Amino acid sequence: MKIGFISLPVFGHLNPMTALAREIRSRQHEVVFISLLDTEPFVSRIAKLPFLPCCEKDRPLGAMKEIARQISLRQGPEALEFTLRSIASMTDSLLDSLPGILEKAGIDALVLDTYHFYMELVPIRLGMPYAHLSNALHFDYSGHTPLCIYDWPHESTSEALTRNRKGVASFMEILRRTNPKAVQYAKQAGIELNSNSYNTISKLAWITQTPNKFDFESSHWSPTLHHTGPFLDAAGRMKEDFPWEQITGQPIIYASMGTLQNGVASVYREIVSAVEKRKDMQLVLAIGNHVNGKQIGSLPGSAIVVNHAPQLELLQRASVCITHAGLNTVLECLLNGVPQVAVPVTHDQPGVAARIADKKTGLVMPLKDLNASRLGLLLDEVLTDSTYRENTRYFQKSLAEYNGVSVAADLLENAFGLTKASAGLAK
Repeated sequence: MKIGFISLPVFGHLNPMTALAREIRSRQHEVVFISLLDTEPFVSRIAKLPFLPCCEKDRPLGAMKEIARQISLRQGPEALEFTLRSIASMTDSLLDSLPGILEKAGIDALVLDTYHFYMELVPIRLGMPYAHLSNALHFDYSGHTPLCIYDWPHESTSEALTRNRKGVASFMEILRRTNPKAVQYAKQAGIELNSNSYNTISKLAWITQTPNKFDFESSHWSPTLHHTGPFLDAAGRMKEDFPWEQITGQPIIYASMGTLQNGVASVYREIVSAVEKRKDMQLVLAIGNHVNGKQIGSLPGSAIVVNHAPQLELLQRASVCITHAGLNTVLECLLNGVPQVAVPVTHDQPGVAARIADKKTGLVMPLKDLNASRLGLLLDEVLTDSTYRENTRYFQKSLAEYNGVSVAADLLENAFGLTKASAGLAK
């Protein structure tokens, strides 16, 4: 069986998706990665996976640079809707072209990014098996826990359930509004789309990187949803240059706003001001490609500012991480026992931050409330109250007990009938 993988063309999705594809290939199964031309250097040269281009006409080489710039400047609901429209335009192109790509490449099954909404309509129409992978935080369309785009705490009251379900309905309205072609495609193909929920998630396997113990507790998860834990594959990651000779040996405050919502210079200025008084620690700040150091201003003594940092290596040395609450960064903090101060911006980040608060692995400050003074107080609390480090070390120990990407590969083999189910499948 030849398995195709389709991911959103950003590193927060490419890194875990290629890690899983590499694991599946290591088990002697044939795989191919389908994505935009802009991702080919990473997929082919770094992850070393067979690559098939898509959407060449609508998303030619270099197109993602401007889209990424636009996303980097947006926050909250505006950023979410802009991103959904950008994803929908890719879906529109693939609804037309993907059947031909699959047939020409001889692909028998698909692994789809759940954030590539309605992409599963193609394999449903073709009668092709498909599985879903939540590279970012998964969506709970049942309403029993808050949808991940909201920062609501998890509560079991009837009022909370009503609120959650209204949140799902509101999000589904946005999805249908931003995906009119997919809605029409489904209608023409005789595929029923539920207007109040998302009913085309894979019935074979729906895999989330989120560890079960880090998620909200619920007895209403879909029977096909499997919590596996993070996919860590350092060999398949981009190698970043870093001035290691400037590391002083002081405890490190590592700060990053991720690879998407990183274009607002004022956020970095607040971070720098917040850590300025901590002269006993060294700030390492990753600012991405959309801001330059001059926009941030003066830096505290030994601070290091880079566009991109070797995050895995730095988290092994860090005492705390100031983060946008992207799922991959938070999971990597947990893997290394590093508490977090979260400043969620948009997308699934509010939901990840809500879990940080729920599990007490760190503290959360909404972006709209960000100021250096308050951020400094949260940083002080996380660094001085042992609760946060003890809780992150609990997750560090728990996650060390099994390999998330291996468990996910077991699930895919079982879903596609490639091998018998492994004894240790996670739920």
